[in-house]
Amino acid sequence: MSLAHALLTSLQEKSSSGYDLARRFDKSIGFFWRATHQQIYRELARMEAAGWIASQAAPDGGRTRKKLYQVCPAGRKELKRWAREPAPMVELRDELMVRLRADAVVGPLGLDKEIERRAALHAEKLAAYEAIEARDFPAGAELSREARIQHLILKTGIMYEASWVAWSQEALAVLRDAKVQAPAQG
Repeated sequence: MSLAHALLTSLQEKSSSGYDLARRFDKSIGFFWRATHQQIYRELARMEAAGWIASQAAPDGGRTRKKLYQVCPAGRKELKRWAREPAPMVELRDELMVRLRADAVVGPLGLDKEIERRAALHAEKLAAYEAIEARDFPAGAELSREARIQHLILKTGIMYEASWVAWSQEALAVLRDAKVQAPAQG
């Protein structure tokens, strides 16, 4: 996925200034696609040059250089084209898994502290996602198609974080099991 497509999606939801877009991005798409504000502004300029978006001066009487961006027909066409393409599978690439393999072959390395740290981070993010779910998607509420899709995306984050918390608990139990013998030194 390119940043341009993430920005087109966000701008399709609501025309915005670059600043407001970056703030909204941080609170929504930013949960699963990271970009700095500088990257966002650079990409907005590129997208405008490509004719995907257009900007106009903000209605503040010219007191700022703020621009409001909106998606042009060419941008909407590009977003549709991109959304229909098959998405590549995300491959797990986590250095911790290699460290665990090393622990398995050379003996205890004290990885439980790192797993505890990560478990706490995942639990924190899980709590944040669950708070968003309770606030934005209350049980029994009638939701529009758009809201139901947004809830599906949030549920993916909830399931991801919950699985890491559960995995961390299992990993800690294995690493701390006194019955588990270190491999023979050779």
